Amino acid sequence: MTPEQIKIIVGIALYLLFAIGIGIWYARKSNRNSDEYFLGDRGLGPWVAAMSAEASDMSGWLLMGLPGVAYFTGAGEAVWTGIGLALGTWLNWKLVAVRLRKYSQIAGNAITLPDFFSSRFKDDKKILMTIASLIILVFFSIYVGSQFITFGKLFGYIFGMDQYFTSMVILGAVFVLIYTLIGGFLAESTTDFIQGILMFIALIVVLAGATIRIGGLGVVAENLSKIPRFTDLFGIAVPVDETGAAVTGAAGNLQGVRDGQALFGDGASYGVLSILSCLAWGLGYFGMPQVLLRFMAITRS
Repeated sequence: MTPEQIKIIVGIALYLLFAIGIGIWYARKSNRNSDEYFLGDRGLGPWVAAMSAEASDMSGWLLMGLPGVAYFTGAGEAVWTGIGLALGTWLNWKLVAVRLRKYSQIAGNAITLPDFFSSRFKDDKKILMTIASLIILVFFSIYVGSQFITFGKLFGYIFGMDQYFTSMVILGAVFVLIYTLIGGFLAESTTDFIQGILMFIALIVVLAGATIRIGGLGVVAENLSKIPRFTDLFGIAVPVDETGAAVTGAAGNLQGVRDGQALFGDGASYGVLSILSCLAWGLGYFGMPQVLLRFMAITRS
């Protein structure tokens, strides 16, 4: 193991201990009643609410997924997806946040989304609550699982230990469960707030550092211009293997490399339907429980 890898392990370990410490700290405040445990007694400040809401959503996909798409297929898909997500985020805060904060308290002081639906629409038989709970349980389990997979893939990539992928996924899940179950909603929101700051700093530092190391923006632009349709917002780059065949998941082939350069084909057009599909990613924000709960917990509407 190299000295750089040891530093990374130490950094990860310190952060894990710090997060668990936050959970223990808030355990004293969150265990007095269910309102405090599940919703922080509606005392979330604006900075923590905003940063934790976005960090809880823009996690693995922002640091690994979206850059991976841009690296693999060019600017088109990544830029249109980013625009859709930005619009979705803004509209969610503009149209939903204040209303949900206000009516979740009026509707029987609801502390969960299923509870809010049931109280808001006077569902005495709790049918809406049951359906909403099942939807969140099924689909959010898949979503959360993808985040744990991201942790395992990142560990394997950094340390070259793919054989420990399953162990790292389990470790990530256990870690999150520990500080969340101990500290409740406030612990989760605080760690997400800190993660949001770290993510913001990391994105800037990595972008600036990589650009400087390559030789500046001019060199970056020159290299990207050599890849067909890589910077075209209405086109998409097509990675190919060493035989010239397009790289696809179905084929299971890998992108070829020649003289230290990744291989790309002639590129393809990016149609209106594809662009609309990317923009539609922003619609997901209106139904994300981890974001909507932050709206319900804001200190005042």
